This record gives sequence, C-alpha cells and structure tokens, in this order.
Amino acid sequence: MIEEAKSIIKQIVSSIPETSYGVERQMLIGDLVSRQSQEERVIIKRMFDSFLMRMFEISASDIDMGGFGSQGKIWYRIHGTKKPDATLPNFTFDETNVLIQSILLERQRQFLYENRNLDFSYTIFRGDQMHRFRADSYFDLDQIALNMRAINADVRPYKSLEFHPNVTRVVSLANTKEGLILVTGITGSGKSSTLDSIIDLNNHQIDAHAAIIASPIEYVHKSDRCIIRHREVGRDVLSFKEGTVQSLRQDPDIIIIGELRDPDTILTALEVTDSGHKVFSTLHTSSAVESIDRIIGEVPPIEQERVRLRLADVIQCVISQKLVPSIDRKRVLAKEVMIATPSVRAAIKNSNTGEIYQMMSESGELGMTTMEQDLKRLYLQKKISLDVAMNFANNKRRLQQLLNLTPSGD
Repeated sequence: MIEEAKSIIKQIVSSIPETSYGVERQMLIGDLVSRQSQEERVIIKRMFDSFLMRMFEISASDIDMGGFGSQGKIWYRIHGTKKPDATLPNFTFDETNVLIQSILLERQRQFLYENRNLDFSYTIFRGDQMHRFRADSYFDLDQIALNMRAINADVRPYKSLEFHPNVTRVVSLANTKEGLILVTGITGSGKSSTLDSIIDLNNHQIDAHAAIIASPIEYVHKSDRCIIRHREVGRDVLSFKEGTVQSLRQDPDIIIIGELRDPDTILTALEVTDSGHKVFSTLHTSSAVESIDRIIGEVPPIEQERVRLRLADVIQCVISQKLVPSIDRKRVLAKEVMIATPSVRAAIKNSNTGEIYQMMSESGELGMTTMEQDLKRLYLQKKISLDVAMNFANNKRRLQQLLNLTPSGD
C-alpha cells in the first residue's frame, strides 16, 4: 500500500514546475492534488491513515511530518519524547507537501495558503470505532508541515483527577450555577482532557444544556443527562467570540470556550459569565496567579481596571496543570488549584495578585494547592523523581524549602 501511494505521489511531484516556489508552489501542488482520481485519493489516504493508526500501536500522543524541520521523516512523541520512526519511509519535501494537501478539503487548502496556518480535526473510522485527531498544518521555510495529536477515545474518569470535594462543588452545575472556571497549562499539559472530564461529570450528573465552542472540536461527547452541542470554529461558527455570543440565544446552562486567545474572546467570556452562566475555558499559562495576570494584561489598558473588577467577581476556580514524567516512564498529572475565596477576590480587585500564592499554600483544607505542594506529594508517593519535581516546579526555591533541602531562612 505504501509503495503504491508513494508512486502516485511521485507522479504528481514530477508535474510540479521547477520555477515555482513559496506559496505559489503550494497552490500549484493543491491544483494538481485536486485533479486526482477518487481511487488515487483513497490509496494516499490509506497510507496516511496507517501512519496515524501506528500511534496507537506505539503509545504516541503526536505525529509530525513535512516542512524543512522534519527532514523527510515521520516523527512521533512517545511518553513526552519526540523521535523519527526509522521503520517508515522517507519523503522529499514535495512528497510531503502533496501528502498533506491530499487530506485537506479545497476550502481548507485555500485557508492555509492565505493564513499560513490551519487548525482542523481529522477522523478515521475503523469498523464501529472512531479515532479523532486534532491537527495543525503550517508553513516551515516554504514547505507545508503538519502536527496531529490523538484525541483520547474515552474520557478520563473525573475521580482519577483526585480533586478536593470543594473543587468538585465548584465545577459541577449541580452545586454552582454560574462563574468562570479556567483550566490552564502549556501546550500538551492535558488541559483538554481535564476539561472533557469535567464536562463528562456534568453530563452524567444534571439535566442541562452545554455548548462547546472549540478550534478544533476534540472529544465528541454523547449527550446523556445534558444535551451537548459541538461547534467547531471555522466549520460551524466563524470565531470564538461569535460562537459565545450566539450560544446565549440557544438556552445554555454551561458554555465551554476552547481558549481565551484574544481580548475580544476574553471580554465576551466575562460578559457571558456576568450574565449568570457557568463558563469553562483554557489559557496557555503555567500557574493560577499568572492566569489572572494574563487575562487582565491581554486587554487594552483602558479596559484593564474594569476587567480586573469583573474578573474578581466572576472567577470561581483556576486549575493549572502539567504532565510530568513519572518513574514508570509514563506521565502523571501535577496540578495547582486556586478557589476564589473572599480573600482571593479582594487580592485581585486590589491588584495584589502576588499575595494569592501564599493564600493557596495555606488553604489545603479548602481544596487549594500550589504546584510545588503537589510536586512534593507526587515525590513522596514515589511517583516522580526529585530531579523531575525540581525541573517542573514554578518556584524551585519554594519546593526546596518544602522538601527541607535548604534552610527556610536562606
């Protein structure tokens, strides 16, 4: 199958003029790809799908291909480490350009040419099983590159996250009907998985309506006690802001905004939460305090005081997390939790967010914890090594003090 697909791709590559380059070359490739027969498309798709299905055989979370950086190889990330797969064939730059463009729709190709980047989802059906992938295609020195992340077929059980009962009360619509809950972390920290676990908790716990606006839609929830709508940005709705505003006319109880990625989305999320809805979203930040500062700092200076006061009123909880290499060579969840107590809200309103870390460290009985306290817990449980704990700490000096590695007065 691979040889047959490569042969078809080589034929297409042979038709590319040597004089074309840059985006124009990619557009020419797209034109050639669009002329493929249905049979040729199927053969190429089967080879591409086989590379994706290999991810499940080798426990890979991501696959990378194409672009100058891949150097013609197919790369996989396995338990946090990314390496090329020596068992798979190499491709020239143009061969991967053809391969990647072959799995895109015409509209998606045009968007990629114009914006130099494309977020999308991809699905493979195998019998009664559906495998979904989150994908990002982009330009790398005039070549087209692709990253795909496998979306878990099953939601991680909420109980496995080991949250304090107070956190569960905050994230559950059964107990708290409104407020903003953020799940934050760097790329690949498991934010989406945690958010899906929380959605699943509500789906099986209370009769309600949840609207998910994401780019792209990852895990597809099957409605149980909740009716769950999935709206993918670029496919079902034009933007996060429009999807959020439109959802207000759709009678939702819970609104999930995939990411607070720009000032418009942030302001809209705060307005929607302020109107009495329960809103969940994510941020690319590594701590609870940084998340608060980021939201305020992202909006124009003239809006910052208003946003600060509104955020202090609507924020309910911030969960910041990291996936940390474990001793058994897998990964384990380390998390920081901030719950919006009256003291936390006052610190936000008074621009004293620096005080929140200490409040978190002293409020374990309320369900709060700092990243350093949770790394200490994982280390004492012999789930992670000391080096890993230190490497993933936001405040290494504080972790040293918690572990009595240095005198606290130093």
